[in-house]
Order: sequence, then structure tokens, then C-alpha cells
Amino acid sequence: MTTASPASTAEIRNYTINFGPQHPAAHGVLRLVLELDGEVVVRADPHVGLLHRGTEKLAETRTFLQSVPYMDRLDYMSMMQNEHAYCMAIESLLGIEVPERAQYIRVMFDEITRILNHLLWLGTHALDIGAMTVFLYAFREREDLMDVYEAVTGARMHAAYYRPGGVYRDLPDAMPQYQASKKKNESDIRRLNENRQGSVLDFIEDFSRRFFGYVDEYETLLTDNRIWKQRTVGIGVVEADRAKALGFTGPMLRGSGIVWDMRKMQPYAVYDKLDFEIPVGRTGDSYDRYLVRMEEMRQSNRIIQQCVAWLKANPGPVIVENHKVAPPSRESMKSNMEELIHHFKLFTEGMHVPEGEVYSAVEHSKGEFGVYMISDGANKPYRLKLRAPGFSHLAGLDELSRGHMIADVVAIIGTLDIVFGDIDR
Repeated sequence: MTTASPASTAEIRNYTINFGPQHPAAHGVLRLVLELDGEVVVRADPHVGLLHRGTEKLAETRTFLQSVPYMDRLDYMSMMQNEHAYCMAIESLLGIEVPERAQYIRVMFDEITRILNHLLWLGTHALDIGAMTVFLYAFREREDLMDVYEAVTGARMHAAYYRPGGVYRDLPDAMPQYQASKKKNESDIRRLNENRQGSVLDFIEDFSRRFFGYVDEYETLLTDNRIWKQRTVGIGVVEADRAKALGFTGPMLRGSGIVWDMRKMQPYAVYDKLDFEIPVGRTGDSYDRYLVRMEEMRQSNRIIQQCVAWLKANPGPVIVENHKVAPPSRESMKSNMEELIHHFKLFTEGMHVPEGEVYSAVEHSKGEFGVYMISDGANKPYRLKLRAPGFSHLAGLDELSRGHMIADVVAIIGTLDIVFGDIDR
């Protein structure tokens, strides 16, 4: 008679894996160290520093004006909003009033930029968790708005359009048109140029009329889609009090039911003259944050329509006439020695900003983007510190991911809407 040997006991242990350092959902270079119990996340440890460029220190070595284009390169999906906060800080220290027309142009482009950001977020977030079609739809609309960027600034992304005291130039009277090519016949060209016969404002007005229908199309594809809801409902829940404690702002905060939007609560530029609503969520999950951003696009479109109507009816200057802050016109520069000297000194030595410190913030696409600046009276900042919304959101990733499957981490990173140029600055 034989005796069976005792069954060997299996060792159960957690696994630690590297997620990244490259992942499409991260919009940049992110390494996550994930501790897993099977497929369930026990701990998520974000590692940043793979992109670090020292933006704040670089800005302290350059004139105030030279750092304006660098703001575009932080969150490169929300370019002009970064510029807005930076220019507001300088204007506050200088004590100058921006012309009203320039303020309306800034607000209009802030909201165009918000739509651009949310369209990219929507398309890539959906793609990351398995929905491909909406990506193609979102980029269709982004092309129109990128054309507006290019028509006004000469660039599709890094605009460098805002200036201390206003904007670089007024809106063009004509919208660039498609030209005939081997790939497109005359009827195609006529169709493509149909809404490009007038000014840039006419084109934006036409786009804003169409855009409400486009948002409805996105929602038809996703909002009641069973698979989309399975991937987002109840995923990455953060309650209202915890969202505030973690320093969340923007859609991440409003998705948890907190009514906070700097455009309403601490209005800047001309937001206090415009009519729009603040969408908020209820449960604080990924699905609520999706709904908030969808409604935000509609509200941004409302703001754009109001700005277009005002700008069509109210001509005027778009930058201050103080030539120690803003350059003279090219015509006067070429005919007047004093103006030539102003131009030369502004772009070589730069402006001297009075001593003081200031914090200026805007309601960025992703939350509160703030610029803390100290001036010692020189032609460059003594100290510059940027408050990037994505940094606080990424810090909450561990808490949002615990107890979820590893596949849900991708959905959670997507709902954070982070860009690493902003975080790892």
C-alpha cells in the first residue's frame, strides 16, 4: 500500500511590471511601476523626469518676450491658453490695460483651443479603449480649426500669437483657399472653398453653426454605447471632497460635482460679459468626466459665437500703443527713427518690468494653469513658477487605479487628459 505525497502549495505573490515609458494614452513619456495582484492594480507609481526640460529656469534666462513661444510648448494641445496666463502675469506687473478687441480675440481663441484640446482628447481616449471611428470624426473638425490657427498666426500649433498688451495682429480679412492640384478636380476645390469666401471671422462663424451637430454625432457614437459605458462607468471614481483634497481642477474637478470654473468664479478678460454654463458631473467616474467635456465643447462654441458677433460689430486696436511694451507698426518703424529704435530695443534688450510678484491663472482646457512670476525690475523674470493642472491629476493616478484591472489603467490615464510637456516641465 502506498501513501500519496502531500500536495505542494502554490506560492501567491504580487507582480511588479513597467507600464511604459511610452504609451499612447500618456501623450508623452510616462513610466508607471504597477504592482499587480493577478490583473488587479494594487499600487501605481508614476515616474516622471524622462522629458524634463527645465522650462522655468530657461525662462529666467530669457527676456519676457522671448519666453512667449515657449509657453506653446508646455501643453502643446492648449497653446494659446498657456500664452494667455503668461501675458496676463506680465500685464499685471506692468499695470497696463489690454484693448477690448484684443480681449475678445483672446477669449475666442482660448475657446477654439479648448475645442481643439477636447477633440484630440476624445479621439485618442476613445482609440485607447477600443473605439476607432470617433477619432476620424474628431480630427475632421480639428482640421478646420487648425486652418484658422494657421490663417491668423502662420502656424498650426505653436502660434506665439498673444503678446503682452494684446495680440500680434488683427484677424485677416480673407481665409486661405484650397488650390487646384492633381489629386482634386475643380468641383472638389469649389466644394472645399465654399465656406472660405469671406473673412476668418466668417469661416469661424460657419464652423460654429456646424459644430453643435458634430458634437451630437460624437455622442451618437459613444454616449449610449454599451461597450463605451462598460469601459468608463464606475472606473476611476473620485468623490467631491477627495477631488478637492488632491488639487484637481477643470473637468477632473467638475466631473466630481464641484461647480468651479475660473471663467465664472474669478473672471478675467471679457468672460464676465459672456453667457455660458458650467457643466458638472455626479459620480466622479470616467464616464462623468467624458460627459462634462462633451458639454464643455458646446459651451465653448456658444462663447465663440458671441465673440464673433462682437468682433464683427466693433473694430479697434488689438495691442497697446506703448512702444516700450509693444512694437510699433512696420510702416512707422520704416519711416521714423524713434520708432525704429523702439523696435530694435524691444526685440534685443526687451522690456523692463517693475519690481513685484504676481500670480495669474486661466481656466485651461485641463484645469487651472497658473503663472507665478517675480520681477526685480530687469528685462527677464527673476523667478518663474508654473502651476500645471496635469501634475495634480497624475499624482491622483495611484488612488484612482487601485482595485481596477490593468486594462482600466489605460482608460483612467485617458480620462486624466494629461500632456507631459505640461507636467514634466
